[in-house]
Amino acid sequence: MLSFDVNKRLRDAENWVLSPKYEAPHRSRWVSGLHRAARIGYAVIRDVANGILTLHAMSLVYTTLLSIVPLLALSFSVLKAMDVHERLTPFVYQFFEPLGDRGPEIAEQVLNFVDNVKVGVLGSVGLAVLVYTVVSLVQKIEVSFNMIWRVPDIRSVAQRFSNYLSVIMIGPLLMVSAIGVSATVFSSDFVQSLLAIEPLGSLFVILSKLMPFLLVVVAFTFVYVFIPNTQVKLGSALLGGVIAGVLWQGGGVLFATFVVGTARYEAIYSSFAIGIILLIWLYVSWLILLVGSSIAFYNQHPSSIARRREPRSSPELEERVALGLMCMVGRAFDRGERAPQQEWLEERLRIPGEITRKVSDKLLRRGILSLAGVKGDQLVPGRSLDQITIAEVLAATRADEDGLVRRLPDLSVPDTQQLQAEPLQKTLAELVR
Repeated sequence: MLSFDVNKRLRDAENWVLSPKYEAPHRSRWVSGLHRAARIGYAVIRDVANGILTLHAMSLVYTTLLSIVPLLALSFSVLKAMDVHERLTPFVYQFFEPLGDRGPEIAEQVLNFVDNVKVGVLGSVGLAVLVYTVVSLVQKIEVSFNMIWRVPDIRSVAQRFSNYLSVIMIGPLLMVSAIGVSATVFSSDFVQSLLAIEPLGSLFVILSKLMPFLLVVVAFTFVYVFIPNTQVKLGSALLGGVIAGVLWQGGGVLFATFVVGTARYEAIYSSFAIGIILLIWLYVSWLILLVGSSIAFYNQHPSSIARRREPRSSPELEERVALGLMCMVGRAFDRGERAPQQEWLEERLRIPGEITRKVSDKLLRRGILSLAGVKGDQLVPGRSLDQITIAEVLAATRADEDGLVRRLPDLSVPDTQQLQAEPLQKTLAELVR
């Protein structure tokens, strides 16, 4: 009996988490915020437990081992030309801080490797291999982020090289420049006189202690906005960056505590122990980065939160989504309103984006819908509303695009579309007006 009650309570809790916001419109703001956080947390924990994020994190660990020296070499080469590369060194040491006493040693070895890489004397082939190694790392990060954001395509080759290299080479320069400008401003006489006034001085001390955390948040937010091959809202990216920053700082402290108690690993693995610990820290770091991106995704697309990461579609669902899409697109077109975007339609339909995009793609291939707008992200009817029937919309969702129906033997059964065609000759114009 107790087991039944516990299971029932767990099911009730899961149903509460998965229930969309619109089912309880009279809740307070605090309850709504708690419910939204619980929904996002449920989806992220489910993805981690299913092994989707962990698999990509492990893949990125391997790529990092191959790419970390070339990545830093390219970044440092730009900073060396301006004689400011020393300002980036503390960030390398900060990354390896959770490794305890061996962290500075590993950071020193990595920096020595970077110093030994002379970008200017590599030659064309060596430079090409160096650039390819770095671009492959960022490409693998994009693939992982696109998986989280349900984006099927990565950027073109030209976009990858131009965008990735600009960030890899210019990003560190902008970071160092921002730090230099901040140091100059805070060291000026005017600012120093202001800091002598309380509580401004105390606030500055607190801010200076929070600066490493804020830099991590800014870096994560920038990555979440830039890397996915889709439009990411700044608010969602910032939320993911803040939570990932907290996990990063907290994880670093816990990992440092773990490293202190790893004397037994050194007894077993000898000099390999620090290498194993480094791999674990790289894995934890990538997992935190991917978790933050997942939080940003579910915050921007709450309709994608369901019991399964890949919700099961059905003919009934696809037909209703198709009619809903065509009604909203047709109504906006008929009234002369702005053509709706795919993301807006997903929010209104409250259905996971994978299903709505699957249906809209079918309608686009049939010419019932067309893309519009400067970015091609708006939907309009493919032809006059008077020439689009409900039967045609439903037929688009039922269409056997791979031609497998033709393989069926003669079963002496009537065609399902012919059975339903008669009462569905009403046009879309009659439906939306």
